[in-house]
Amino acid sequence: MTTGSTGAPRTIAEYLDQLRAALRGADPALIHDAVYDAEEHLRAELAEQPGRSEVDMLAKVVGSYGAPEEVAAIYRDQEVKVQRALRPPIPPKQRSLAGRFFGVAADPRTYAALFYMLLSLATGIFYFTWVVTGISLSAAFAVLVIGIPFIVLFFSSVRVLSLVEGRMVESMLGVRMPRRPAFSTRGMSLWKRIGAMFSDPRSWSTLFYMLMMLPLGIIYFTFAVTMLAVSLSFAFAPLIKLVAVSMGFHDSCDGSLWVCNLVLWLDGWPAAFLLCAIGVLLVFVTLHVARALGHLHGQLAKHLLVAGTIAE
Repeated sequence: MTTGSTGAPRTIAEYLDQLRAALRGADPALIHDAVYDAEEHLRAELAEQPGRSEVDMLAKVVGSYGAPEEVAAIYRDQEVKVQRALRPPIPPKQRSLAGRFFGVAADPRTYAALFYMLLSLATGIFYFTWVVTGISLSAAFAVLVIGIPFIVLFFSSVRVLSLVEGRMVESMLGVRMPRRPAFSTRGMSLWKRIGAMFSDPRSWSTLFYMLMMLPLGIIYFTFAVTMLAVSLSFAFAPLIKLVAVSMGFHDSCDGSLWVCNLVLWLDGWPAAFLLCAIGVLLVFVTLHVARALGHLHGQLAKHLLVAGTIAE
């Protein structure tokens, strides 16, 4: 087996660098998972035989685990199969303008994005409360003995929440997110783990993301509820008119003539069917906007929660 033109890796760091190079151009979340798995495996192999050097260990592991290029090819191939299995079938692309406009109703991603928008208010409130409370208590406990353990525990909880949020984003918005923790801690001392946690830009970008989720959640929820309420009420205008007539409500007006004419027209059947048509169109507009906002939010989550997509 060959390891390419870069030569056989002599240290774990070199192996991981070659693996990143072999995966260049792949999704950052895929690179994160592949590097995490490789580092966990290599450090576990090294820990099993403390007297063996990294060079000897790597010479053996490359023959069993695989060279960086081989591991990269396996991950690329598996990623294609996993994505095909997990993602819902995408409806065939419509060529006509009407087909593209109304075809959004046949796309499962649309409803998943809409549900995420409705759920985002609850998750936004929870994330914002958790972060603000954690930062406040961390600052208060900083002068006490329990200060450092509490801060470490708080940042660890934020890491766990970022994984949970990533799974939600991937399942609902269709954006590939990491399925492994932020970094491997195998073989690292406690202080090195703490240092890596605080020096990793993702720790701070994750906090920023969770603070942003409250205003974003309010916007998403308000938009989704308002647009659904308005569009559906318009769409069912003829049914509402029919119920009103059956219950004995009659048209009346006590204003000037043009106001009376306008009110009587809006209260009549022609306006009811016009509102119905507008409501149906608004339903599809809402679905389009929800899908677009879901895509944009997925890219934002990827930018702030995934290594390789933020400035380091």
